[in-house]
Amino acid sequence: MVKKYRLGNPIETDSVVVSIQEEKSTIPYFDIVQGKNELRFDMDENDHVFGLGETVRGINKRGYIFTSKCADDPNHTEDKRSLYAAQNFFVIWGNGKGFGMYVDTPGCVSFDIGYTDTNVFFIEFEDFDANIYVIDGASILDIVKEFRGIIGKSYIPPRWAFGFGQSRWSYMNEDQVREVVDNYDKNDIPIDSVYLDIDYMERYKDFTVSDERFPDFKAFVEEMKKRNIHLVPIIDAGVKIEEGYDVYEEGVKNDYFCKKENGENLVAAVWPGKVHFPDFLNEDARKWFGDKYKVLLDYGIDGFWNDMNEPAIFYTEDHLKEVFEKIKEYEGKNLDIRSFFDMQGMVGGLANNDEDYRRFYHEYKGKRYRHDKVHNLFGYNMTRAAGEAFERLSPDKRILMFSRSSYIGMHRYGGVWCGDNKSWWSHLLLNIQQMTALNMCGFIYSGADVGGFGADVTEDLLLRWAEFGIFTPLFRNHSAEGTRRQEFYRFTDTESFRNISKLRYALIPYLYSEFMNAVDNDEMLFRPLCFDHPEDDMAYEVEDQLYVGSSIMIAPVYKQNANGRYVYLPEDMKLCRFRSYNDYDVEVLGKGHHYVKAALNEVLVFIKKGHELPLATPASRTEDIDYNNLNYERF
Repeated sequence: MVKKYRLGNPIETDSVVVSIQEEKSTIPYFDIVQGKNELRFDMDENDHVFGLGETVRGINKRGYIFTSKCADDPNHTEDKRSLYAAQNFFVIWGNGKGFGMYVDTPGCVSFDIGYTDTNVFFIEFEDFDANIYVIDGASILDIVKEFRGIIGKSYIPPRWAFGFGQSRWSYMNEDQVREVVDNYDKNDIPIDSVYLDIDYMERYKDFTVSDERFPDFKAFVEEMKKRNIHLVPIIDAGVKIEEGYDVYEEGVKNDYFCKKENGENLVAAVWPGKVHFPDFLNEDARKWFGDKYKVLLDYGIDGFWNDMNEPAIFYTEDHLKEVFEKIKEYEGKNLDIRSFFDMQGMVGGLANNDEDYRRFYHEYKGKRYRHDKVHNLFGYNMTRAAGEAFERLSPDKRILMFSRSSYIGMHRYGGVWCGDNKSWWSHLLLNIQQMTALNMCGFIYSGADVGGFGADVTEDLLLRWAEFGIFTPLFRNHSAEGTRRQEFYRFTDTESFRNISKLRYALIPYLYSEFMNAVDNDEMLFRPLCFDHPEDDMAYEVEDQLYVGSSIMIAPVYKQNANGRYVYLPEDMKLCRFRSYNDYDVEVLGKGHHYVKAALNEVLVFIKKGHELPLATPASRTEDIDYNNLNYERF
């Protein structure tokens, strides 16, 4: 059962697609804190808190504070309160009962879950305006299903998007792309796509292609298509300010860009230098920008990823002027600890400055809103622009789309990847723990950069990460310019990377079927153990094992130099220790605690009693997988 309540004068977000009559009574469970923009819930010692989508820390969110404010921050350390997403749905569950809540507000809101007071959950609002949805159910899974039913069906990508994708910032020209594909094929490692980061563009201009680097892009796309390789270019949120550039000139002419209070177009900066931001909250601007994807669709492109859409801001022209003026005051002075840090902070604070997000406005649903009041809707509506355009421009063909920034509602138009993570073992664990909360919020097509985006990966970390990544719908290896190259074929143990990649392709029939079941029936592809076994106290303690679909549980190894791991089984299961799709040993393990060996090249998969795991014979591309002749491992 879902009930709707109102706080103040909420801004509609279009995240809920079902009409629900507003209740006249007070919000249940939470009390309004008098004199403050806060709601309060007194937690029982056995209450667990799940959800909030893409955040740091574990699956149970109790004990920290999370702020819903889409942030361009590549350093996902434990002290961070905001990442790229704002996904305000959570479930509180303890002692065999609980409830869910969706706090639908596009502005800044914090979830203080036992941080200020160990046993108190505070929801703190910058503006006390929100639609509050309270969901009751007999179980956690019932509550999630009810919530998913009101926010609309999740995005479905093309089937090839379940194949492996290789990315790097940046493959600079068509020869480098050919080299990547050639080497994967030469080493018999399956691959379906290569991603093009910002350097494919002409001087970082959206919907352009560099003639120097890709002199005949249409022919190159066709060449790759003949090899069953899909090219997936990036699209950024900022439009370069340049006379003669059609996107810029059309946006200025038709007033499609975000404006300052005085009516001038905001001048900010990202990759191309100075840019304007399209007003994605404006329906006309959204349609205009979405139709621009046709430029690349006409080349034969059938996949995209949207980036920098929090929006990321290197600086604004206005704030940069202010900083330059202030720095002049320090010239010739003896800078002590205070003055030096003040000067350093001014320069370091240019990027993603809070004041800059208050400098521009949106035209949204017939009203004008300052950006910070609707900040969390920006990336969502950029991807919405693309998704709605694909329905117009390519109604008979699915197009791959995923985004960095998101809000609930965007799940209907695209998937997400978890942004600029690092090549850290802790981020492999973070990837494992983020998947369930993303699924709760409707983001089923999701994944993180396998191996980590920033820092230098080690071979063992990349292999262990790939062993988990083969289960995530988005399976992409991506790394930053200047870091160690991490294509699978570059490492000593190429055979293990080949075998693990082939296991992914053997799993695709199962993963795709379970993905579609999760979408069609508003269920979760990834689930923590306690969601399926709420009566098992030990299941709540386990945050590094996941059910994937209806038949299997996985227990990834995420520690360096580990030759196995401890596993808790809430029921009897059949262990398959995979070295490749056709090379594995099996044993039945009883309910309880086990130490299970897992060499560096082995993947642990547990099959539930009464279930089966279908395995295909791998092909080098998803298109060539034979779905009619599957092998089955049963328990």
